[in-house]
Formats: sequence, C-alpha cells, structure tokens
Amino acid sequence: MQWEVVIGLETHTQLSTKSKIFSGASTQFGAEANTQASPVDLALPGVLPVLNRGAVERAIQFGLAVNATIAPQSVFARKNYFYPDLPKGYQISQFEIPVVQGGKVSFMLEKDGKSELRTVQLTRAHLEEDAGKSLHEDYQGMSGIDLNRAGTPLLEIVTEPDMRSAAEAVAYAKALHSLVMWLGICDGNMQEGSFRCDANVSVRPVGQAAYGTRSEIKNLNSFRFLEEAINYEVRRQIEVIEDGGKVVQETRLYDPDKKETRSMRSKEDSQDYRYFPDPDLPPLAIAAEWVERVRATMPELPDAMRERFVREFGLSEYDAAVLTQSKAMAGYFEAVTVKAGKEQAKPAANWLMGDLSSALNRENVDVAQAPVSAVQLAVLLQRIADGTISNKIAKEVFGAMWEAKSAEENLADEIIESKGLKQISDSDALEKIIDEVLAANAKSVEEFRAGKEKAFNALIGQAMKATKGKANPAQLTELLKQKLTA
Repeated sequence: MQWEVVIGLETHTQLSTKSKIFSGASTQFGAEANTQASPVDLALPGVLPVLNRGAVERAIQFGLAVNATIAPQSVFARKNYFYPDLPKGYQISQFEIPVVQGGKVSFMLEKDGKSELRTVQLTRAHLEEDAGKSLHEDYQGMSGIDLNRAGTPLLEIVTEPDMRSAAEAVAYAKALHSLVMWLGICDGNMQEGSFRCDANVSVRPVGQAAYGTRSEIKNLNSFRFLEEAINYEVRRQIEVIEDGGKVVQETRLYDPDKKETRSMRSKEDSQDYRYFPDPDLPPLAIAAEWVERVRATMPELPDAMRERFVREFGLSEYDAAVLTQSKAMAGYFEAVTVKAGKEQAKPAANWLMGDLSSALNRENVDVAQAPVSAVQLAVLLQRIADGTISNKIAKEVFGAMWEAKSAEENLADEIIESKGLKQISDSDALEKIIDEVLAANAKSVEEFRAGKEKAFNALIGQAMKATKGKANPAQLTELLKQKLTA
C-alpha cells in the first residue's frame, strides 16, 4: 500500500523583548537560576499581569509579514494544567480569538534536482507566556525548578496540515526561522530554545480524504532533529498499521542519541485544558492606526526584495530566492553592487552563492562576520571585469583575502601585486608562449589539423601551464586559433 504523510508544525518563537510578557523581569538568557523571576512569574498571591506592548507589536509585525489578519480584538485565556515548572497552575495563552489569524509562508523546496515554490497556510499565531524549566540532571534523586524562563513572551505559530514530507517541513521551518530573524522579532537561537518546533505527524493511504491519527513530537530544537524525528515517526506509524495495530493519539519525545521517538503521554485535546478567558486581563484591542504605525517601522520583506532583485538586477528567481533567505546575505549582495555597479550583479550573486557560501560553511561563520567585506569582494569582481585577473586566479586571490583578515579596501589589488598574479594580456608575450608550446607539442598540432578538437584543449592547457594560469583565456584562445589555422 502507498502511504501519504501529513505534517503540521507548531513553532514556539521567543520574542525579542527585554522584559517578560506580563511582568518587568528580564528575559536575558543564562542568568543564575531564579534570579529573573518576578512576583508575577512566581504566581505570588495578589499580583496582577500587565501586558508587554512590545510583544504585541512583534506579533503584529509577524502577521503583516505573512499577509494574515490582525484581530481588532483578541482575548487571553487560561490554559489549565499541572506541571512543577508552572507555578500558577495555568498558562496565559490565547485560544478562541488569537491576535494573528491565517496567513501563509512561501519557500523553495529542492525536489528531484529541481527547486519548487511551495506555500504553507497558517492557521493562527497567538501570544502566550513560556513555562519555567525543570532541571533533572543537576540533582541526585531530585529535580530542580528554574523560573527564569517563566513568563518569557512566545508567539506560537500554527500551520495547517499542508506538508507532505520531512524535507518539506524542514524547508518551511527554515523559511520561518529566516523570516522571524529578518523581522528582528526573534534571535533565532535554537540551542537556547528561542525557536523550537512541535511536529504533528500522521499517515493515510494515498487517495484517502480523512486524516490518520496523529502523534505530536515535542520540543525539536534543531532542523536535523526535526527531519530525523518526522522520518522515524512516519516509519513507526506505517509499521504499526501494517502489523494490524492502531496508531494512538499521543505526545512523543525525540531521543537524538537513539534516533527514535518514544511515548511521553496521551495527547490532550483542547477541552482537557479547560480554557476560559483570563479575568485579570482585558481583551486586547488593536486599532487600525496602531497596525499602520507598526507597518511603517518594518523592513523591506523577503518577498518584496526577491521581486526587486529580479526586476532591478536581472537575477533569476532562484538566485534572488537564495540571496534573500538571509537579511545579512541580501545586504551583503546589495553592498557589493553599490561598489562594483549593477552590471556586476550576476557575478556577485554567483560568488555569494559559490565561493563565499562555501567559505562561510567551512568556517561555520555568518556572513556578517565574514573576513572578506562586501567592498573588498566588489574590488575583486572589478579586477575580473577589467581583465586584470581571470576567474581562476580570482579564486586564489579570494582565498588569500579570506586568510589575511584585513580591513584594507583594496586588499585584492595588494595581493594581486605582491603575488604577481596579473593576467597576461600582451599579444606579443602570448604569441611567444604559443610558439613555444606549438613547437614542443607537434603531435597535438597534427592531431588538431587532422580534425581532433580535443587536441586544441590540450594545447590550451599547455599554454596556461606555461603562464602559470595567468594568460587571458579569451585572448589566448583566439591567438592559438589564428596560429593553428594560418
């Protein structure tokens, strides 16, 4: 039987406010346990929550970025459950009327060697407070509770069950991760828990309309874990069904060491949480004027920038999409074109997606920390364009620039000069080299004149070797052809 995978994601995005969503306590990561928990976070008697305006504005920003509806009035609700790191006995969240309703996220998906534009519909995004943290490994026979995280503002972003593979789910998650960082509403630090996903996974026979029974895999804080967990869960569910069993609706955890999911508890439905409006918080009213003020502060969005790159620079849809996956990379590209000129846009895109990205991945650094600045790369591109060096030599120069870690704007020129890498474009000098190559490779000359085209490439290779790769390739090719056909 052929199976179809159905996936929906719930992403907990920690908002980049300096204080918590309902108290003035700091949200700074890494402080000593329980030093950043106010009376509100500790649920002491008689204290009342006060909503953080900055958290609301970040939610509005996200809603505008995904073309969602911003609810003119939304309601905070109490989500009731018991857990040691939830001192109130309930979590303040949103249920029936969330602040962000609908929306969509588009992204490129690599499939069968081709890139496809995919779109995932969002159900909602709602504001809520994070819980504290249980510490099980630091104490023998006991667990500790750290409430520094309690009350940290979260935007929980919920998708429709639109994804059909682990690869698609990861591509969506990466696009969402890039977007919230682009907007500046989240720092995106997955190791610190700023961006973590819950995956709802089910399978059904191909052609069946009804969804299968789903399992929810909690707290996946890396894209690799997300992909591994979904793939394992899909295999597990198919095996259960094909062995005659039934998939149980449950919450599961992923064990990255064993690369498997395991049961955590039965999956709750909304009625299990006994949601009801929080009597301590009035409805959140968001006037149209407030939305427009927030809109005016937002940066150019990735989709708009992608369209502009295609229109202004003549880039392909694919190149524009790759460059706008990161705000820092897009800014680097534009800085290169400002210095080198728009005519260098395509070469700049090629270098950013090729040599620069390879170096960044190799060194595990972000483009913002790249030792070769946008202006320095622009100068290098100008030297290729004006014939000072070839593309091949440029790669050598780029490597030297990367290692030099110098802020000198004309670093490329200094390296070209000091290493003697200028391209040989003097016709007389090239003709002399060609004559020597032809004299030393009489057999290849005969083969070429006998109709063997490969012999020409062999002669070009010998000539480039003689010049240590510094000959102007186009000029060398033309002069060699003239000599052989004379």
